[in-house]
Amino acid sequence: MTNTLQDIKTALSGGGARPNLFEIDIPSLPAGVPSAGTWAASTFKILCKAGGLPASNMGVVEVPFRGRTFKVAGDRTFETWTVTVINDDDFAIRKPLEEWMQLVGQYGDGSGSKKPGDYMKDATVTQFSRDVSKIGDGSANSVGKGLIAARTYKFVDIFPTNLSQIDLSYDSSDTIEEFTCEFQVQYWYPDSVTKASTATATATATTTTTTT
Repeated sequence: MTNTLQDIKTALSGGGARPNLFEIDIPSLPAGVPSAGTWAASTFKILCKAGGLPASNMGVVEVPFRGRTFKVAGDRTFETWTVTVINDDDFAIRKPLEEWMQLVGQYGDGSGSKKPGDYMKDATVTQFSRDVSKIGDGSANSVGKGLIAARTYKFVDIFPTNLSQIDLSYDSSDTIEEFTCEFQVQYWYPDSVTKASTATATATATTTTTTT
């Protein structure tokens, strides 16, 4: 059967997810970062202009068998996560990120924080969808209410490992500085899965095995 425009209109009833409707949040920085107490999380949400929803990767174990290869599911792996930030005049975002990396590894020698828990933090990325029912009458009270969270991912125990160079040039005009920051990620999970539910499932499985 040939699909028609009516079919795609039905399939895209929500209008399709838009890559520019998102928000990235790092609520707090490690206590050892000098600027942690003044970290402008709300400013970061605005100036973080690009990021990504996480990739999902599963390894494969290949078992040779009589001229064929039998594939078995391997281990899940988690890629690095990179965000792009607009640089403000006060370096309100870049400076704390530089200090965060300094906490992990000092500039002048090989020292740095020894405890992983002292330099790791969590972050979230939220994809928004448009909801016309929440727009209202266009009054000041309804401004900004037309977006709802469609999907949220939480990145657990991240820390920065690469803060990009900011290019300077006399030739640059009509532009604002930007930089990227690459984070290492222990793992991530979608909003439908929580640490608590994972722990409960593990406990239930253990109990079942013990009972059996």
